[in-house]
Amino acid sequence: MIDVNDLRKGVTFELDGQLLRVIEYHHHKPGRGNAVIRTKVRNLRTGAQFEKTFQSGDRVQDVRIEAREMQYLYHDGDLYIFMDGRTYEQIMIDAKLLEENVNYLKDGMGVVVQMNDDEPLGIEMPTAVELKVVQSEVAVRGDTATGASKYITVETGYRVQVPLFVNEGDTIRVDTRTGEYVTRV
Repeated sequence: MIDVNDLRKGVTFELDGQLLRVIEYHHHKPGRGNAVIRTKVRNLRTGAQFEKTFQSGDRVQDVRIEAREMQYLYHDGDLYIFMDGRTYEQIMIDAKLLEENVNYLKDGMGVVVQMNDDEPLGIEMPTAVELKVVQSEVAVRGDTATGASKYITVETGYRVQVPLFVNEGDTIRVDTRTGEYVTRV
């Protein structure tokens, strides 16, 4: 059991049989009375998000999360298949659990899969990935003093805003935390 004062963004816990991960955390101490902890949580099994308020001193069941190095193989509809390189065991993860990380997954890419017993809960991506540009809008030269930009599509189907000098066939680095262009490789 852990105290709700120890909850922070990214902490996973169990409450009423549901696996929940903290998305936002606010500790509020009014002038009188006990502190109130307001959290926004995501149910890891259903993907539903909701707000949950705790009183200071409440306790929740902590959950042991195991991190396994795996390789992304392919996707079939909404299911994404990963393989453990040591045991060659394959697991399927629903796209709801992967959230926006599906925009950066390339075949053969190494990721860390978060597991609770044998249940996958999500993945940890590298902070930046290198993706090949497969389609680029035609950019019109002109007012570049304001940092003109255009949209391109990378090999995963994700659209990114980039500077005008990025062309089709280039490889770019994208920050997986923000989804923004970092540099041309």
